[in-house]
Amino acid sequence: MTTRRSGLSGQPMAIIALCMLGVLVLLAVLAPVLWGEAAVKANPDAIALPPSAEHLLGTDKLGRDILLRTLVASRLSLVMAVAATLMGLCAGLLLGAVPAVLGARAQRWFAGVINTWLAFPVLLVAMLTVVLLGTGATTAVIALALTMTPSFARLAQTLSSRVGGSEYLAAARMLGVSRRRQFTRYVLPNIAEPVIVNVTSSIGGGLLALSSLSFLGVGVQPPDFDWGRLLSEGFGQVYNSPVAAIGPGVAVVFAGLAFSMLGESLAGQLRNRENRKAPAPRRLGPAPVAAGQAETHQQGPAPLLEVDGLSVSFPGPDGWIRPVQDVSFSIHPGEIVGVVGESGSGKSVTMMSVAQLAPAGAAVTARRLRFDGDDLTGLTQAEAGKLLGTRVGVVFQDSLTALNPALRVGTQLAEVPRVHLDAGRKQAQAQAVRALDDVRIPEAGRRAQQFPHEFSGGMRQRALIAMAQIGSPSLIIADEPTTALDVTVQRRVLALLRDKCAESGAAAIVVSHDVAVLAELCGRILVMYAGRVVEDVDIALLPTPERLAHPYTRALVASLPDLDTDRGEPLVTIPGEPPDLSQPIAGCAFAARCAFATSRCETETPVLALHRHGGRVACWHPQDDTAGHEEGGA
Repeated sequence: MTTRRSGLSGQPMAIIALCMLGVLVLLAVLAPVLWGEAAVKANPDAIALPPSAEHLLGTDKLGRDILLRTLVASRLSLVMAVAATLMGLCAGLLLGAVPAVLGARAQRWFAGVINTWLAFPVLLVAMLTVVLLGTGATTAVIALALTMTPSFARLAQTLSSRVGGSEYLAAARMLGVSRRRQFTRYVLPNIAEPVIVNVTSSIGGGLLALSSLSFLGVGVQPPDFDWGRLLSEGFGQVYNSPVAAIGPGVAVVFAGLAFSMLGESLAGQLRNRENRKAPAPRRLGPAPVAAGQAETHQQGPAPLLEVDGLSVSFPGPDGWIRPVQDVSFSIHPGEIVGVVGESGSGKSVTMMSVAQLAPAGAAVTARRLRFDGDDLTGLTQAEAGKLLGTRVGVVFQDSLTALNPALRVGTQLAEVPRVHLDAGRKQAQAQAVRALDDVRIPEAGRRAQQFPHEFSGGMRQRALIAMAQIGSPSLIIADEPTTALDVTVQRRVLALLRDKCAESGAAAIVVSHDVAVLAELCGRILVMYAGRVVEDVDIALLPTPERLAHPYTRALVASLPDLDTDRGEPLVTIPGEPPDLSQPIAGCAFAARCAFATSRCETETPVLALHRHGGRVACWHPQDDTAGHEEGGA
């Protein structure tokens, strides 16, 4: 059975292009050494000779061999094209990609610069450069670089915008990774491939553009010569000796085709990457042993995290949208707390705002936001990264996007000890391997050298837990840590998270829309609806729904099927839809879907208050056995 070749070696066009480029490189290196002197030495006895066995393309007006001059011109022509393209690329990356690590305001400002630059005609920019700097090879290179810059900038802007909103870059900011390192290790590697494809094709176009400038007399000036200059000189002999223009013309076409074909081959390789041979099945580690439940929040002497009146707003077309409104809760050391609610209830936005990772453009306010005695309100991004870098660990929802696809897993884990603990490269790498081993990833040393796509879903999730734990944080925030995992792997991940918290004494906040997931892990849950906490209840009450106070919490638990559910009956659902948070909500947000709502519910917003079941509830008509609750503050 034959194995299908992958990569450029399996593409005939790529092989041809590489061979053509090899010829060009050899000529650029060897031709000036072998024939440089003969190409510039005038010969009065051989002026304007036609093609012959001695001079295959004839001679010019000074008796110089046109073929030798064409071969020697390869170096200057290629160097100028490559130099102009690289200059345009560097300027374009600075304009288009650097703003991804500078923030929304910088992105808007640089986008305006790019749009304005693109509005100028290319020829006008080139001619203006020539007028200001004068004719010559250097001017031609600068002019071409200026015309290429906005195109590279727009490409880099488009590609880096996806990286700028990624979870792994947000995690890097929280860890306090410098902006320079964010740019070089997180942004550039993830936009490199399409940029390289574009650069390769642009060199071919640059050759043609530079040859055109030299042909028009504003590029390379005598005594120097490139292919465009030779074309201009040969054009003067076109009626007497047409072959004089053939050599440099063929050279320009040959080089342009070589770079264009290589660019097309690289682009095809990127498009076909999805069809490559699937990797071998990955082995999962042994299931961790379940640990005892962390102590409940009432036993903690003082809160680790205090949140009072947290609200998050985003600008919308018709005013501010508030997906999180007046949220208050506390987390004690060693406690594992779940946050549950339907999609759009504000769970993830709330917890990311607590971790100082709110999305760009968000306005976050709070009456009180303290972590381990430190006030978190009003912190800059750099201050938040320094304060929380190792004290708060975050396990993001999508493990494949949360890990940087361009960096090895071990390198990403080593960021924390390198940035915050001033560890050397080898020491940080050793800590990363230990962290992977601690989360039951087999062959941790080998796995640390692999990329995220080489990990299975469960292993990537465990790698995220290792990354969150490597700095020995006091609090772990896990945002949907079991998304897209099968039941077996899900249980392993949950047990591992519980074990690691029990071993280190760290508290944890676990966000999920699945009550069953939280029931296996947490000591209590916060139920969120329409951006508010509507009930704070001990997890022990879930098996007895009649003791739950808020109708929404009861409905969530009732909609969870179990082994006793009658398969002949339709599954229980919550009628209606969540409210539109872009519109003001009067009264209780759940009133339109609640069977117990009264006129008071439609006009007055219930206060989150202490309740007799030991937690808190925001409802005017709690539906537990001990009806009524004490009015009180959060």
